[in-house]
Amino acid sequence: MKHWLIQHREAFKLIIGRMRHTPLATLMMLGVMGAMLSLPAILYVSVDNLSRFSGGLESEPQITLFLDRDTKPDEVRQLDQRLRAHAAVKEYRFVGRENAWQELQKSSGLGDVTAGLERNPLPDAFIVRTSSADPAAMEQLQKELAQWPHIEHAQLDAAWIKRLYALLELGKKAVLVLAGLLGFALVAVIGNTIRLQILTQREEIEVSKLIGATDRFIRRPFLYAGTLHGLGGGVAAWLMLAGVLYLFNRSVADLAQLYASDFLLHMLGLRESLVLIAGAAALGWTGAYLAVSRYLSAIETD
Repeated sequence: MKHWLIQHREAFKLIIGRMRHTPLATLMMLGVMGAMLSLPAILYVSVDNLSRFSGGLESEPQITLFLDRDTKPDEVRQLDQRLRAHAAVKEYRFVGRENAWQELQKSSGLGDVTAGLERNPLPDAFIVRTSSADPAAMEQLQKELAQWPHIEHAQLDAAWIKRLYALLELGKKAVLVLAGLLGFALVAVIGNTIRLQILTQREEIEVSKLIGATDRFIRRPFLYAGTLHGLGGGVAAWLMLAGVLYLFNRSVADLAQLYASDFLLHMLGLRESLVLIAGAAALGWTGAYLAVSRYLSAIETD
């Protein structure tokens, strides 16, 4: 066990020493990987913040039930009882035609115009908020309530929720596709870097094989190199993402103040940050493993 740990320590020290002797090349490599990884991270954060923002609006969608103009008070009370007992109805309120008429005159600024009308054209209405913000569930409830007696029209104010949900789903798929493509590119970049290192040490590797070195022994330092490059690229991506959000939040804060809001873009949480950095390290290890395994297979074939 002690011998095994010493081998790993020496391999790790060897790679750290090589990276320290080529600081500019190492920093450029980490910068390129960080930029690649930051793109899906930025898109993920954008979708996540949009989801957070939409979560605060889920109580806004509502169904407005317009009653027939000849609906009697007893019939209104019956509708009230049915809404109260309905499991899909979170809350509701009744808006009488007279109250709606007065509010319209106050809010629209058309008091002179509405004063010329002989009678109130507005119907009584119930404004219903649903237990679920899912567009399909709201549409189903709208169709059900529209069939109730004395309901002239049921209006669903959720068209924007459909668009928002569709946009969020598209964003999530875009994150997965972009992460997959850039992950593949990162494996290729690290694999090519490791391949170049292998070529510079080709004679040393061949001599080590001749004196009995195992594939695991030869592969070990290159795996450390790939893992460290990936780890550094993940940290660089996290720092780039933090910098981008800092710059964006300065403008977002100014915009939010105009709407009396304190909304700001949120950074990745601890779990997401660890996934980003650990995933980058895993991609680096994978690229190095593939490159070394391919080279060792070529030696055995020769």
